[in-house]
Amino acid sequence: MPSTIAEEKAALRARIQSEAAFRTPAVRRGCDLVLRAKFLELPQVRRAKTMMLFCGVGSEPDTAPLIDRLLGQGKAVALPRCLPHRGMEARLIEGREGLVHGAFQIPEPGEDCPVVNRDTIDVILVPNLCCDKQGYRLGHGGGYYDRYLADYPGVTVALCPRALLWDRVPRYELDVPVQLVLTD
Repeated sequence: MPSTIAEEKAALRARIQSEAAFRTPAVRRGCDLVLRAKFLELPQVRRAKTMMLFCGVGSEPDTAPLIDRLLGQGKAVALPRCLPHRGMEARLIEGREGLVHGAFQIPEPGEDCPVVNRDTIDVILVPNLCCDKQGYRLGHGGGYYDRYLADYPGVTVALCPRALLWDRVPRYELDVPVQLVLTD
């Protein structure tokens, strides 16, 4: 049995990634559709002028339709760009066609996209492998979002399939919970 938080997180990541292989594409698409609809229905999203989303990779929800829809509504949409020393910044995009493969082969804005001040972002959609009922999430282990979200004044949201909502995920003292966890 794992004895440290790092070992517990690694074991849970392995379990989730193993189980994700058994989800059919149809089940995954259906779940993603429900999660995206719930996100768009949030009053905080409807009121938001500037949002930061992410490009879903691996077992994460497909966020491309959200990005396209919000841009089509005239919202300012930023995506994260990884920086050295596990830092992160938000850069505004005009569309997905200009994205480049950044750290970990995750699509991100190029250096030509304008940086947006974190405190001017109304809503941040935070990626996760799973969440717990208190809003803590298990990510890929870099801590990029926890550092970025420390003292963030806006709304944070995670999309989490109901099957991946746990009573409690292992956490460090500096892990930052999201305010809203949406499930299917």
